[in-house]
Amino acid sequence: MKELRVNLCENSYAIYIKKGLFNYIGEEIKKIYNNKKVVIITDENVDKFYGKIIKSNLEKNDFNVYKIVLKPGEKTKSVDELLKIYDKLLDFGVTREDLIITLGGGVIGDLGGFAAATLFRGIHFVQVPTSLLAQIDSSIGGKVAVDLPRGKNLVGSFYHPKAVFIDPNMLKTLEKRFLYDGMAEVIKYGCIRDKKLFNDLLKYNSEEELFNNLEDIIYTCCSIKKEIVEKDEKDTGERMILNFGHTIGHAIEKYFNFEKYTHGEAVALGMYEITKKSEKMGITDKGALQLLKKILVQYQLEYEINLENKEKILEAISLDKKNKGEFMNVVLLKKIGEGFIKEIKREEMINFI
Repeated sequence: MKELRVNLCENSYAIYIKKGLFNYIGEEIKKIYNNKKVVIITDENVDKFYGKIIKSNLEKNDFNVYKIVLKPGEKTKSVDELLKIYDKLLDFGVTREDLIITLGGGVIGDLGGFAAATLFRGIHFVQVPTSLLAQIDSSIGGKVAVDLPRGKNLVGSFYHPKAVFIDPNMLKTLEKRFLYDGMAEVIKYGCIRDKKLFNDLLKYNSEEELFNNLEDIIYTCCSIKKEIVEKDEKDTGERMILNFGHTIGHAIEKYFNFEKYTHGEAVALGMYEITKKSEKMGITDKGALQLLKKILVQYQLEYEINLENKEKILEAISLDKKNKGEFMNVVLLKKIGEGFIKEIKREEMINFI
């Protein structure tokens, strides 16, 4: 089993990565949790494949298990759904000393994690991410949140899990669209920090070859994120580098009411759009855009979008959490493998879309 440790001033925790890990999750939970009550928060898609197996494995290890199954999709990450989760947790008699397991992708991790962070001012929770995007990104670093009608993740907190358990085999049941959705975030890591990772991704000639290397890919991405989180836990400085493609990506998601593009697809569009402009402005080395286009096409991700209503995009960007007064931070590339944070005036953002 591969293991990483996120070392923080408080609440340090381990990330475990191993194929087949979900088959004995109960034994692993027992090593870090001594009480009996466990609540699994998941969605209908994940529950269909893993809910029964994981629940029975936990029960085999003497846990009293209750399962909350939600509708899949970004629209579930709402305040209304959060209130329903609170009611179900209270009905089960959960206390601060009990445990929540978020079993799913980024939506479930964010929503379930926020419920854990806020009920009784904090209940223990564990992340079991089942999408590639969640395994390499959203399950690590303690960001939990819900969306508001005006934008993504506008109500949230920093609340770290007791552990993260990652099983790459779970990705075999993902729809292909969502596998490649996660690959957008893998590509992001290569762009901002790891040219070798980027070049390795270009070399894989088939999905089988990708899966053969997936455990190492996940470990590499988690290593990059954990090092950045350790330096900047609350996302006030260096951690913003992880938002390459996200400022425009989040705005694209909102622009289409979270219905046309997945998060990763929108990030792919955001990475390409901002790099197209930064290369043209001489900020990014010539040739980076062509490489980015090549890798996005290879992993079945769209790269170009016609943003007709730029004012609506700017309106969504104005709510970005990286804004600071009249300034905002955008993440750009010097070259593939080297990203940096640039502070610009809000009105300058029009030059990057």
